Amino acid sequence: MDKILHIAPVAALCAAFVPVAQATSPNTWFSRVLDRFSRRPSLAPVAPPQISTDHGWTLIHCEDIESFTKWLHEDEEGLPFKPGESPSLGSHLLVELFDCDQDSLKLESSVGNAMREAAVQSKATVVEQSFHEFKPYGVSGAVIIQESHYTIHTWPEHGYAAVDLFYCGGTVHVHKAMDVLRERFKPGRMKFLVVRRGIQNEVER
Repeated sequence: MDKILHIAPVAALCAAFVPVAQATSPNTWFSRVLDRFSRRPSLAPVAPPQISTDHGWTLIHCEDIESFTKWLHEDEEGLPFKPGESPSLGSHLLVELFDCDQDSLKLESSVGNAMREAAVQSKATVVEQSFHEFKPYGVSGAVIIQESHYTIHTWPEHGYAAVDLFYCGGTVHVHKAMDVLRERFKPGRMKFLVVRRGIQNEVER
């Protein structure tokens, strides 16, 4: 208790000196120390993926890259099911990529290579691919995989790309496809929506 009483006035005194030190000599060692202790860590929670079921549709959405990536890694071979969630024939991952490197979205070759690499790295079985480069902007295309398909459309002028990763079976490592997309297109922000396709209790109705 005595230690706390001694420390409290010192802390208050340091806090009082912060504005003065910053105003007079912001680059001194003393001011940098005070500045460090005056900062408050961010306590904003990272929102995990939200899962909801409505009229036979199961939707998972998330707007935080790290939180979604962590969730993906919970299941190496597919998208994790929560307890009690009905199995599905496939999972459809819709990805919004914002603030991308614009040059990476312009050419059929670079976009096509990125999508094919995403399929290969995720252990999907590539069957065929087709991409088209529009003038003046944009690329559309698809990689057909044995497990379904990966598609993309880009808006280079906006630094934006819309990607769909649709697959079935338990062998696709979709988080590795996400790693490739992040590396190739360098988005500053991403949003995700997962739609379960072919929910078992709907298919068997």
